[in-house]
Parts: sequence; C-alpha cells; structure tokens
Amino acid sequence: MPAVLSARRLAAAGLLALTMTVAAPLAPTPLAALSAHAAEKGVFFPESFSLSNGMQVVVIPNHRVPVVTHMVWYKVGAADEERGQSGIAHFLEHLMFKGTDVIPPGEFSRIVAKNGGRDNAFTSYDYTAYYQNVARDRLEMVMRMEADRMANLKLTDAVVYPERDVIIEERRQRIENEPADRIGEQINATMFVHHPYGTPVIGWPQEMSTLTREMAEHFYKTWYTPNNAILVVSGDVTAAELKPLAERYYGAIPARPVPERKRVTEPPLTSSRQVVLRDEEVRQPSVRRIWTAPSYRLDPDHQAYALQVLSEIMSGGTTSRLYRSLVVDQKLATSAWLGYGPTAWDMATLSVGASPAAGVPMEKLESALWTEIDKLMKSGVTEEEVATARKRMLAAAAYARDSLTGPAQTLGAALATGQSIDDVESWPVRIDAVTADQVNAAARAVLSQTNHVTGLLLPPTGKDS
Repeated sequence: MPAVLSARRLAAAGLLALTMTVAAPLAPTPLAALSAHAAEKGVFFPESFSLSNGMQVVVIPNHRVPVVTHMVWYKVGAADEERGQSGIAHFLEHLMFKGTDVIPPGEFSRIVAKNGGRDNAFTSYDYTAYYQNVARDRLEMVMRMEADRMANLKLTDAVVYPERDVIIEERRQRIENEPADRIGEQINATMFVHHPYGTPVIGWPQEMSTLTREMAEHFYKTWYTPNNAILVVSGDVTAAELKPLAERYYGAIPARPVPERKRVTEPPLTSSRQVVLRDEEVRQPSVRRIWTAPSYRLDPDHQAYALQVLSEIMSGGTTSRLYRSLVVDQKLATSAWLGYGPTAWDMATLSVGASPAAGVPMEKLESALWTEIDKLMKSGVTEEEVATARKRMLAAAAYARDSLTGPAQTLGAALATGQSIDDVESWPVRIDAVTADQVNAAARAVLSQTNHVTGLLLPPTGKDS
C-alpha cells in the first residue's frame, strides 16, 4: 500500500523496491542478446532460525564493510487498529522513542548517534519497523536497547500528550499542506470504502486528537511481543555469531498470545468514481487512476509476477511504453507511469498516471493516457518486451545484493506480509518464467475492472495547463 510513515518524517511509499522492480532501469537489450539459460534461485541467500519464544531471526551476511543494519519488524500496522483509533500504530511508533527505566526519553537516538550510527522507524498498513545502521562492534548495544523497549516501554502523560501534538502537526505539514498528498488520501478513501486501507496511516485528524496513553499502552501490550516480531540483520555478521546475542536479549522476553489479524473485505462495488482537487498550491497538475490488484498473499490466479513485468514494460524508465509515447513522441507529459506493488497483507493496487507538459490541457493528456491503456488491453505486450523486461529485472535483483539496508527491508516487509524466505529467494525463477500471455491476461483482468477511482489534481478554475 502506498502510505509509509516515519517516526520523524514521511517516508516514500516504496522504501526500497520492496517488489524487486527496477528503480533506475538499464537500457533495453535486444532480444538476441538475452541470456539463454534460466534464472537460478537465490537473491540474498539469508540464514534463518527461530528463538524459543517464537521470534523469527533472519541474517543476511555481507562482509564488504564492518557495518550492519539491525531491524525489528512487528507484524502489525495501521490496518490492524481498532475502529475509531486511526493513527494509533504510528503514534506508538513515536512513543517507542520515549524511554524505559534504563533509557530515558529521547536518549535512544542520541546514544545511537553518539556511537556513529543512524536510527529511525516507519509505519505502514501492515507492519511497523525500527532500525539502526551501526558499526559491527555496536551491534550488541543496539540489540540490547531494542529488546529493552520491546518489553519495557514506560509511558506517562507527560511524554504522551506533547507527542500527540507532534503527530497532529506532522499531519498538517505533510498531508494538509501538500495537495498531492491530500488527493492521494482521498483517492485511497474512495477506493477502499470499507477496508482499513482506506484510512490514512497517520490517522484522521478528528480521531488523532482523541488518542490516549491508555490506547497506546493497549496497542503496545497487544501486538509488541517477540512472537509477533521478526529480527532481520544485514551486514558483517553470520547467523552463528548473531544467535547467542539474539537468545540473550530477545530470547529472554516471554511470548504472549497475539490476536488474529482480522480484516473486513470490500463490498462488491462496480461503479467507477472520480476525485477532483483544485488548489492554489498546485504547481504540477496530474491525473491518476487506481484499480485493486492481487498481492503476493492473495493471488489465486498467480498474477503478481506478471503484473510486475507489466509495470517494468509500461513504466521502467525513459524507454518504457508510457514515457516514450506521452513524453518523448507526443510531448504531452512531463511524466507518465504505471505502478504496482504486491507486498501487502490484503489486496494491492495498480495505478496509472501522468502530469501534463506546459500548455497541454488535462483533457488532452487524459485522452492520450487512456488510449495507451486501451492499446495495452487490445493488443497486449510482445514476447520481446517481456524478455527484455525480465532481463532488466533479474539484473536489478543481482545488484540488490550489494546493498546493506535494502535486503533487510525487502525480507522484513515480505515476512511481515505473509511471504516466506523461499518466496523471496525464488523471485528470479518466478520472474524468469513469466510469459507474454500471462502478462496480457493479468493486465486485462485488472484493467477491465469497472470499480476504479480516477483522481485529478488541478489548479483553480481558469488556471489549468
């Protein structure tokens, strides 16, 4: 899902290419030059074990530099909140920095920084994660500190209610003062009329102002337990080295019963809907349309991998179909894209959008954009396009191994949303097996749905491009 909130900032929706798609793709390679052999299983080659209290531990060795990324992922997010308490997951993320009996409020990040590291946290619909990037010899220190706040967070009115004012102000600055974020929030709320994915991660303002210390404590005691958490460590360490530390600090925390993640389902809507936002602050108009799509976990027709290949074909850089047609050839847009991310506990979304070039009426851009989508629906993609996209995506997966934080983020998000390590490691094989027929079938299945939502972000009447 699109929204991810950080303890001190709003983070980008795809923190790291969670779906393994290419952020800055290579130029297409001619079909004749494509590799003839099939892709092999394996992306990050992690090691894994479980503690006696049920906590899963994943280690991704990378010995290039003596640095590690230490992450704790909780399998709970904004979509697991009780109705009427929107924003409590993100609020608790902030409050996790407010101290224990051992570490005073605000000292956690100061200690990490004093030791040359960086830390932060982020909340999404389906998970909440806390991380530190530190030198290898500081790993035990951050494990001790993170385990301490997993079990011993101390909240008082004196720290809770000023922090509530902080998240309310964060919403004003990041959402209410940003037209693009405001319309994104409204599009989500229109798309998901019953499911909690329609409620913003940061919360609705009228509910944020009523969040209490008791609510935060209840959410913490309900969900923050080692048997509902995943420890992922990437960098200059092995599982054999990490295991005694994990057992010492996290293994000593008792497990507690965790509720089942119960999510309501969307009603069977069939009508299309439109959201229009006009605002004086709009400098770059845009149009976007979203459809519901299968996620990795909920994919009965096995379309997720084909839709990732579709996204690469349509939006994988300056040679992609949409960019080439709307920006380069027709010169109607400054950007054009198709986005899809299958990492979600429930359904995912597929979106298409564009921003007009100077002087281009929005109606003209819309017409051209929908023409491209109609062309895709009628004529489909070719085997050569699919083969080229697969090659670029497999190259990106290989390069992803060089990152320190990327592997930890990819595996953590996958495991928190119902995937297994084998699912992640099998990604190259599954992408390499995608055919043009599968891409076309998946595209038509999603794009033929009539319950889509279209959003138009525009300047005030009379000031359109």
